[in-house]
Amino acid sequence: MKKLSFFLITACLALFSCISSAKNLNFYFDDNIRFDPSIPTPESVLGYQVGDWHVRHDQLVSYMKLLAEKSERINIEVIGYSHEQRPLLLLTIANPARLNNIETVRKQHLAQSIEGTEINADAPVITWMGYSVHGNEASGSNAALLVAYYLAAAQGEKINRLLDETVILLDPALNPDGLARFAQWVNSHKGKNLVADENHREHNEAWPSGRTNHYFTDLNRDWLLLQHPESQARIAKYHQWMPHVLTDFHEMGPHSTYFFQPGIPSRKFPLTPEQNVELTKEIATFHAAALDQQGELYFTEESFDDFYIGKGSTYPDIHGTIGILFEQGSARGHKHETINGVREFYDAVKNQLTTSLSTFDAVVSGKQGLLSYQQKFYQDTAKLAKKDKVKGYVVAAGNDKSRYELFLSLLQQHQIKAYPLSKDISVNKQDFSANSSVYIPLNQPQYRLIKGAFLEQTSFNDNTFYDVSGWNLAHSFNLEFSAVTSTRGIKYQDSWQPANQTENQSLASSYAFAFEWNDYLAPKLLSQLQQNGVIARAAMKPFTASTANGEQRFAAGAIIIAKGLQQDADWFDKVQQLASNSPVKVHQISSGLTAQGVDIGSRNIVPLKTPKVLLLGGKGTSQYEVGEVWYYLDRYLDIAATLVDLDRLERIDLASYTHVILTNGSFSTVNAKMVEKLKYWVQHGGVIWGHKSGAKFLADKGILKAEYLSSNDMAKAFPTDNLSYADKDSYHGDKRIAGAIFNANIDLSHPLSFSFERNTLPVFKNSTFVLKPSEKPFVNVATYTKTPLLAGFSHELNNQQIAGAGVLMAHNYGKGKVIAMSDNPVFRSYWYGTSRLLSNAIFFGHAIDAK
Repeated sequence: MKKLSFFLITACLALFSCISSAKNLNFYFDDNIRFDPSIPTPESVLGYQVGDWHVRHDQLVSYMKLLAEKSERINIEVIGYSHEQRPLLLLTIANPARLNNIETVRKQHLAQSIEGTEINADAPVITWMGYSVHGNEASGSNAALLVAYYLAAAQGEKINRLLDETVILLDPALNPDGLARFAQWVNSHKGKNLVADENHREHNEAWPSGRTNHYFTDLNRDWLLLQHPESQARIAKYHQWMPHVLTDFHEMGPHSTYFFQPGIPSRKFPLTPEQNVELTKEIATFHAAALDQQGELYFTEESFDDFYIGKGSTYPDIHGTIGILFEQGSARGHKHETINGVREFYDAVKNQLTTSLSTFDAVVSGKQGLLSYQQKFYQDTAKLAKKDKVKGYVVAAGNDKSRYELFLSLLQQHQIKAYPLSKDISVNKQDFSANSSVYIPLNQPQYRLIKGAFLEQTSFNDNTFYDVSGWNLAHSFNLEFSAVTSTRGIKYQDSWQPANQTENQSLASSYAFAFEWNDYLAPKLLSQLQQNGVIARAAMKPFTASTANGEQRFAAGAIIIAKGLQQDADWFDKVQQLASNSPVKVHQISSGLTAQGVDIGSRNIVPLKTPKVLLLGGKGTSQYEVGEVWYYLDRYLDIAATLVDLDRLERIDLASYTHVILTNGSFSTVNAKMVEKLKYWVQHGGVIWGHKSGAKFLADKGILKAEYLSSNDMAKAFPTDNLSYADKDSYHGDKRIAGAIFNANIDLSHPLSFSFERNTLPVFKNSTFVLKPSEKPFVNVATYTKTPLLAGFSHELNNQQIAGAGVLMAHNYGKGKVIAMSDNPVFRSYWYGTSRLLSNAIFFGHAIDAK
């Protein structure tokens, strides 16, 4: 009897615990909503109620597929795959009759909005619902389960009207890899008794966080840049639909409440129409009413900006879509103490569901205004293009065809048309050659995006930026371009289409083979050759050699594969195969005696080591910048870098590595013993690269022989006299460089600048760390110009200190080399111009000789 009583008590306690914490659908939905019992609930599939656990991406996919199978209101498609091969889903939701004719509906919508045909009386509002582009802001994707269930199963007049008046495109997880990483973390640390203490391990992710994708990239910054498959798939589908409204569900710090746009009025992109802001305000009243009813705290117009057009809530704004950002105060797991009380994950999910449903109410109520706004947007766009003094832009390819093709491919993904010139022209004293330059007219539907992509604004009414203030795409690719104010004399062909990058080169046995270093993919070809045992050397000086096609001049940096150096019997077959799969032209050299310049056997044709790269990451380092370097090495160099956490450095044998790379971050955990270990390795022949605080670390430890200005040093130039408390934001905004583009002079004779054609180089800078140029000869590779700011905001007091400062420097350290850069050469993986500095350091770093 006592034993039975014990079990009864235990069962009662367990039941009480479940009753006190578990939720059901009535927690999320009003009691008056009826649901079709034939449609499975999330709980029936997951085995738990939404919010009990963080949904795994595979569970989310399974549920969405099942809904599409069971509901005649839903179509589902896989629009792409993440880096980790997780499917990217898009659900199309409408009444069954419209859904069966959805392609016709889509085409009619585009004709009405962009071409300006008459708007049909039954035209739907296209509404895109996007969740959790940051994987550790998981309340969005978890709420998407409930949103999808509501759309599939809800019954009654309200849902019928919604389905009649709209087409809803639901993207339940914009970042599957990050969502999976975060779910694994928080679920692994959840106990039966939830811990709300913010110090609990559940609330403090290990490095890298689930915010980012597989390559540690913030996908919410990739809408313009399109460097990752998640973004590429989404933008392709976005342009197929051109929605009237797009929602972007995020989370912010746990001590915040709930935010929805409009944000700070002075921080919108200049070409976003004011009517966009007004419509956003109208929609916001629906969110406010819904949250008021639940007694939830929220704020608007106090934070976040809409300036950088590469974010999820801003990119739509310059396409005639109302982009709306939502930010929920995070639970950082399942339960979290905050200044507003204890927040459970259920609460965060419910708020995201609430504003999803209020978005539906808003678009149904404001249908006519949204339909007419988008149509007027494109009518106004055509008028703006006609009035603009600038008629378009011309962009030159230079000698790097692959980089140029990558640039044009990016424009094409954004539906921007570029036309190859059929006649040479001169614009602003710059020459642009036919067949190797394009003209990008502004008179096309993407007028606003083109203006944004070529933006060089340096003066702003509001100096506070949540994100970057300069992102000019031509500068990032280091392409020569010019604005065109008159189309007289401009002749062009049909719009650009990607060419077959490979030439299926057929090579015959020769004395040697060579290829130029100027193509962006030349380093990849070299890397592939080295990994296959082919011995290659680099020309430190130019030469002219006899080839199968006559005499050919090769610039410094050219790669030579000499028959007499090879050790593998099948080396030629490997060269032939790799060359045939590369866009880089490989030349057959018939003799070691050259017509001009160095001979093939010269001491200036230097041996090249096969790189073995150690990339330092882990706690303390920037996951973004480590990820960007990793991505560049992996994607563009085919180098399998070894990624090692800082706290393991002491246990690593450095002798097997040729290069060590330090990105931005804190290196305070690197103790004196580890510093001596690094010094010893460099002294005995290693090449060490550091940028931003990685460069600062090398200087502080005496490995880099350079001085610098820290952020504190730079800030001393800003006067603090007579400042009021109200000046605080402006003062801090002035001191920052949130992200701007600066111009640098570069020494074209230096091995680190091989492949560069112009003696100036646009550099992206988002910190106030400044290297002082060396007084020793041959050490400074690049320095900022006297008037360095090209695009974006940087206060004149910062500009004065940056002018003439060091960008890139390199010198000997014993038998090794030290290379330092004040800025990140591979920022957000799209800074193609400066990324070649890093590849040059990897392949030619050993050849540098500067004391």
